[in-house]
Parts: sequence; structure tokens; C-alpha cells
Amino acid sequence: MASSSRARRLDPDTTRALVARLWREEVRHHPRRILLALLCTGLVAGLTALYPVVIQQAFDLFAANDGRIVWAIPPAIILLTAAKALAQYGQAVSIQSTVLRVIEGLQNRLFRALTRADFAMVSRDAPARHAARFTADAAAIREALTKAINAIADVLTVVGLVASMVWLDWQMSLVAALLYPVAVVPILRLGKRIRRASGGMQERVGEAAASLTESFAAARVVRSYRLEEAEEGRAARLFANLRASLLSIARTRASLDPMLEAIGGVAVAAILAIVGWRVSQGEGTVGEFTGFVAALLIAARPVRALGSLNAALQEGLAGLARVNAVIDAPRHIASPPGAPALPAGEGRVAFEDVHFSYEEDRSALHGVSFVAEPGRTLALVGPSGAGKSTALALVPRLYDATSGRVTLDGVDVRSVSLESLRDAIAYVGQDATVFDDTAFANIACGRPGATRQQVEEAARAAAAHAFITALPQGYDTVLGPGGARLSGGQRQRISLARALLRNPRVLLLDEATSALDTASEAAVQTALATLRAGRTTLVVAHRLSTVRDADLIVVMDAGRVAESGTHEALLERGGLYSGLVRAQAFAAA
Repeated sequence: MASSSRARRLDPDTTRALVARLWREEVRHHPRRILLALLCTGLVAGLTALYPVVIQQAFDLFAANDGRIVWAIPPAIILLTAAKALAQYGQAVSIQSTVLRVIEGLQNRLFRALTRADFAMVSRDAPARHAARFTADAAAIREALTKAINAIADVLTVVGLVASMVWLDWQMSLVAALLYPVAVVPILRLGKRIRRASGGMQERVGEAAASLTESFAAARVVRSYRLEEAEEGRAARLFANLRASLLSIARTRASLDPMLEAIGGVAVAAILAIVGWRVSQGEGTVGEFTGFVAALLIAARPVRALGSLNAALQEGLAGLARVNAVIDAPRHIASPPGAPALPAGEGRVAFEDVHFSYEEDRSALHGVSFVAEPGRTLALVGPSGAGKSTALALVPRLYDATSGRVTLDGVDVRSVSLESLRDAIAYVGQDATVFDDTAFANIACGRPGATRQQVEEAARAAAAHAFITALPQGYDTVLGPGGARLSGGQRQRISLARALLRNPRVLLLDEATSALDTASEAAVQTALATLRAGRTTLVVAHRLSTVRDADLIVVMDAGRVAESGTHEALLERGGLYSGLVRAQAFAAA
């Protein structure tokens, strides 16, 4: 996050629009908290403005040798400072409670937008960059909101103190208006606040960044399995915990200034009582002058805060503009209006003269056509960058074809509801996605509402039941970030169990065994054989030994179909596939 000096300055119209939108969408939904904050703010301002008056009365009584300096003024000061301390605490907590609720709402809306955004948009930036919007930008917005609300208190306090100064000595008030900038210099030097450490909050922020990075890295699986709502619920709990942590720190910080205020009041009261007891009758009064100087010094802090307000507002508004840009980004991958559900079928997938470009100057597929028959396995092979994984991504509409069409059971995938299309498809990739949750939850997300028996049956079919039951809490064991408690082969079998539980009509396997060792690959291949049975399967693989039994092999090169056929037929043809097989055999020798 750039410093405030480098924050992008927004034009007045944009600033007004951002503030109006924030009020409309978030702030106005917390009227009771806002009312409490305003009430406490008014009390703080009013009680602060009384300080110079009390000081003036005390010095006048002192100079007049009035006995009330002993028994009246000290209790009055204690009551005043105690009341202000309570009002300050209520003000700080209510302001932070309101601000953090607003930030929590923004974070939930931002996460919802990113979770449901086009896969192309999410994958364009690194996951950590998305996560930074929830940390750095949110922190800037929070700081700006807090200072903006506190500015209301500062303005009211300054107005009250100015009224006190005018009441005490209006002529000196005119002189102070000219001399105040010079008088404030030593106050600014002595009034710098010490920055307090906030280790606990930083830990929470770190946890949030780690969890969000995991979620965005799993964007393909989240969309393929329609886990948007589950992820949004998990994020909502995360943001609620973060808000609670921040509010706890705010309460701790808020208690410090009121405590010092009260202690200072008691000290002043004690000193005045002792001096009043010792001093006898005298002439003259310094009350007005002393009260006036007190008002001048007290006003230094709110004036200083108002002077630094604009920089924080500019940076916070710039962060808000970035957040709104993500929330408002249009979605291109969505269900057409009134789209019907995918009709029943056996899972016939057809590519009909499909072209696709990630960008205008970067084409990935050129006139690709092939058919994966129901219940059969079609393998996509070829050198790296041939377009295999891109073709696979078009089936669940992670991307849409630039021209041509992809059909499932005779229906263009773009013409049916996105939810029904993805419900018919299961995806297993090279990097097995395992969430920081229990083994049961990781499998059950393949079919929300699945029973424990169904989850265990899917795990048995994926050869995962044995190692899951060996975990400390069995299916209730939390697997750690990214499945850290499991080996690569075990993580992959969790993914396969998830896909089996889904019972899809189309199975997409993208390098599902390429990252495994020989022993793990054998176990996963056994599970894959169970998973493929009776389903249309599209396989992307670099290890040609894993696809030799496919019913149809489609060889791709530079985004085009170079040849197709069975393993034996392609070997006899002596084309690109035959060369790839010989090259891998030579490398393995």
C-alpha cells in the first residue's frame, strides 16, 4: 500500500460518488451504532469545552481565598473528568464498532464478487493480489472512516473551545487567531503519539490473507463443484472473527486515554485542594487568563487531527475505488436470462469447430473438433502449450469459445443454466485441491447434503478410506492448509472421492497423476478406473502410458487437432503421437 503522500487524489465528483455509495450500501444500515457514536461525540465535545471554565473558576476561587477551592472544585473536576472518560470510551468503541461493521460488509461483498467473477478475471492476478484488497485496501478504508468520524468530534470540540475562549476573553481570542499557528508548534512537537504494537491483529490479518489465497487458488474447483456459497460462508466467518479481533484491540486502546484523563483529573484536583488549604486571602484573579490558555492548549490536538485528515481520506477513497471496481466488474460467464436446466443425457461431449483466444493477440485453439462418446474415455495429448487444458476448461465454461460451440448431450453449454451444467461435471486436476477442513467436509463438498455413509462409500471407491480412518480423528480430522497432513497421492485420492460422490455424467481429468510417484500413481490409477466406469471422461496427460487404453486419443499441436485415433492406430500412422511415444520411451530408458 502506498503511503498517503503517494495516494491518488480523486476529483470532487468521484469523491462525492464514492462517499454517497458507501453511505447507501453500508453505513446507513447501522443507525443505532451511528446514533450512539454521535451522542458520545457530543458529550465529549461539550465536556471538553467545560474544562477551561472549571479551571477559570478554580483560579478565581484560589485568588479570592475562597474556601470552596477545597471542597467544591476538586469533586467537580473528578466528576467532569470521569464523565468525559466514560463518554470517550463509548465514543471510541461505538465508532470502531460502526467502522468494522462497514468494513466487514465491504469484505463480504468483495469476496462474493470475486468468488462469482469470471475465472479469467480471477486467474489474471496472483491470489495474493486479490487477498491484499481484503487487508491493505480494507485497512486504508478503515483508517479513513475512523478519522472521518473522529473529525466530527474534533470539529465540535474546537467549536466548543472557541466558544469558551470567547466567553473568557473575546479580545484575547482575536489575538490568538493570529498567534495560534506559532503557539501550536511546541504542542505538535510534544504531542506525537506512540504507535502501539498490534501483534494479535496482524496474526488475524495473516490468517485472513492465507485463507483467501487458498480460496482463490482453488477457483477452478470452486466453480466446477459450485462451492461458491460454501466458500462465501467460510469467508463470512473469517471476516467476523477478524472484526471481533479488531474490535477487541479497539476496546483496549480506547481504555488508555480515558484512564489517563481520569488520573490526570484526580491529580489536578488533589493539587488544587492542597494549594487551596495553604493559601490565605489575596487580591487579583488569573482565572480568565488561565482558563483561556487551557482552552488554547486543549484545542491543539483536534486541530492537529483535522490537519492530517485529508491525506487519510484520499488514500481510503482510493482503496474504496479499487474495491468498487472489482465489485462492479461485469461477468461474461453467466447463465443466459431464463436459461433452462441441462436436459438429461448420457454425457456426449462434442467440440464443433471451436476457436478460442485468451486475448486478441493470443489465440489458443484453432478450429478444434472432436466427439467424446457417452461412457468412453477421450484423451487429449500433445506437447506443452498445445491447448489441451484450455479445451478442457471450455466444457464447464471456465472460459467460453470465441467461435464454434461446445455441446453436452446435443445442447450448447452456453444455452443452459451454469448451475445445472457444472452439476453434471466433475474436475480433478494435477494439484489436488484440499481445503483446511475435515476429511469428511473435503469429500462431502462434492455433493452438498451427502450422508456420512455416502461419503465413506466414495472414499472406499477412491482407495482413500484406509488412510482416512488411520488419521487421529478419522473423517473428522482437519487436513491442514492445502491438505498438509496428507501425501500427494492421498490428497489426489481425496479429490477423486469428491468427484465420485458427485456422480457426474462427465469427468474431466487434467494431469491427475503427473505429480505422483510410482506407488502413489498406481493407487490413484486404480481409483481412476473406478471413477471412469460408465462415465464420459476427458483426460489430459503428458505421460502417454496412462492414456494408451483410451477409446479415442486426440493429438493436439499449436491449438489444432493434428491427428486422432486409438493408440495402436496412431502408432502405425507414424505421426506426431508416434514421435511423442518414442521420445518418452527413450527418456525413460
